[in-house]
Amino acid sequence: MASLTHPLLTAFRASKPAFGAWITLPGVLSARTAAASSPHLSWVVLDCEHGAISIQPGAAESAHAIAGLGPAAPTTIVRIPATGACADGSAGWQIKNVLDAGARGVIVPMVSTRAQAESVVAASRFPPRGVRGFGSPFTHLAWGTSAGEYLAQANDAIVVLVQIETAAGVENLDGILSVDGLDGVFIGPYDLSLSLGFPAPSPDPHPEVEKVIQSILASAHAKGKKMAGLLPPA
Repeated sequence: MASLTHPLLTAFRASKPAFGAWITLPGVLSARTAAASSPHLSWVVLDCEHGAISIQPGAAESAHAIAGLGPAAPTTIVRIPATGACADGSAGWQIKNVLDAGARGVIVPMVSTRAQAESVVAASRFPPRGVRGFGSPFTHLAWGTSAGEYLAQANDAIVVLVQIETAAGVENLDGILSVDGLDGVFIGPYDLSLSLGFPAPSPDPHPEVEKVIQSILASAHAKGKKMAGLLPPA
């Protein structure tokens, strides 16, 4: 059985930096062009929260377009629009939709508690490690594998990231990072700054916010998790 893998997962397993690109414009040509823009890209994010990309059919069509570039194509991650109140499973349908579309991973914004992070992970993993349902005829096609191989390996191949961008998220960071199956955290520097009572980055975060970000990085690595974030605009 061929192992399911992708560039971001390879970088994670090798503990190497991985550079990505952020896509906010809809359309398969926008996604494919961005994904093919540099051989140094390990991943691309389809932004369905603040971008103009819809979950269906936008994220699905873009994910398949990127996958069509071949096995060396950057890892497609989708940021879903659900925020905050996801401990009750309300974000589950969005996670299911984008993973069924063939995304290699998901970013969930505004996660502030361990319970929310646990719910996100559960929605991203098949039983017995989660509650994700199986049945899409399109998912395995985007991965270039069979349905059986995808089902057998997806739990170890899907990347699950949650955004730390609230004061509560910082306060509850240890619990969030302790969630089994969570691959890492993504820093939302703008909302994090505002939540902590500081101005938005311009272009760099306030020095006090930068201290918090560095503390999050150290805590994530101490728990064996990854941390990602946005570079300031040039």
